[in-house]
Amino acid sequence: MILAIDPGSTQSGVVYFESDTYRPLATGKISNEEVLEIHPPDEVVIEMVAHYGTGMPAGKTVFDTAVWIGRFYQHFTALGLSVELMMRGEVKMNLCGTMRAKDSNVIQALVDRFAPGQKNYGKGTKKNKGWFYGFSADIWQAYALGVTYLDRRSK
Repeated sequence: MILAIDPGSTQSGVVYFESDTYRPLATGKISNEEVLEIHPPDEVVIEMVAHYGTGMPAGKTVFDTAVWIGRFYQHFTALGLSVELMMRGEVKMNLCGTMRAKDSNVIQALVDRFAPGQKNYGKGTKKNKGWFYGFSADIWQAYALGVTYLDRRSK
């Protein structure tokens, strides 16, 4: 079982999924305090903040997010879990083959891989749930992070 976290300054996107099938089991955008209360998985991957070279100064939310990344890392390693920090660029390269990829490109790459030809980005409906049922912004990015983690591990 893998827990992938797309951290934010107050809330984070999280996805639990099976490491052998990549199937998402539980998703959500929850408060950072709730992330610390999650039932421990086998492995954790957390997106790490990076400098993007835009020349613009980083704002308070970037630093708040960095603090939470450290808290998540400390919490899960203290539980004896394997925790990896991964940069967003690795995800873009793995799924899209370019660092210039946008979130929409990453999402499309995931749909093409796990729900090809399905309507509504493979989300399905409440009655007929698709692979990506319940996914939204930060959840897509957390899942992409976990997929990249597993892809790298299997090579």
